[in-house]
Amino acid sequence: MLRAPAPGPAMAPGAPSSSSSPVLAVLLFSSLVLPPAQAIVVYTDREVHGAVGSRVTLHCSFWSSEWVSDDLSFTWRYQPEGGRDAISIFHYAKGQPYIDEVGTFKERIQWVGDPRWKDGSIVIHNLDYSDNGTFTCDVKNPPDIVGKTSQVTLYVFEKVPTRYGVVLGAVIGGVIGVVLLLLLLFYLIRYCWLRRQAALQRRLSAMEKGKLHKAGKDTSKRGRQTPVLYAMLDHSRSTKAASEKKSKGLGESRKDKK
Repeated sequence: MLRAPAPGPAMAPGAPSSSSSPVLAVLLFSSLVLPPAQAIVVYTDREVHGAVGSRVTLHCSFWSSEWVSDDLSFTWRYQPEGGRDAISIFHYAKGQPYIDEVGTFKERIQWVGDPRWKDGSIVIHNLDYSDNGTFTCDVKNPPDIVGKTSQVTLYVFEKVPTRYGVVLGAVIGGVIGVVLLLLLLFYLIRYCWLRRQAALQRRLSAMEKGKLHKAGKDTSKRGRQTPVLYAMLDHSRSTKAASEKKSKGLGESRKDKK
């Protein structure tokens, strides 16, 4: 007779099911191993200056961990100086620029950006004092849509003032240029002096070699003349001895005759 298997221990209410363990393991692995998504980063100038009636370029670029999407969008907003609310003045999406029909910029904005180079810059023409304020650039590159916007402040003057940084940079550049010119002049003079010294050294060496060569010739000539002198002396001595001997022989023959 078959018996039914004994029932297992009852599971306490609220205890975790064994089927949820793989899910928890996957979540834990993804949180520890997979890198977190990086937010999009937008870049603009801190401030720009323009003169009344001129134009100014508001640059905007971005960095994203994703490829440039077909759904890439740029949005420019403007907050007047002393104002609280920002209004949208320009929007780019689906490859088309859209200029808002409200506000004072509707006929003065020009799109000069290039999404392929992650550039969302615009140009504002015919500047006026009322254009002073803060411009905000916002970029979305799906699926990378999380990130902070970037702001640039526009200052409009009757005549663009020379900034302190530009003057300081010009002064530093001038000083560096003078120093480089003096260094170049110093090295040029030193090069000419060393070249002249080398030429004089070569001349002195050539003169010393010439003197040594001449002295060697004189020594060799004297060496060749010495045997000749000795031979002449020997010849004169032998001639003198022969003449003396001959005179003696003549004297003796005369004595014999007597």
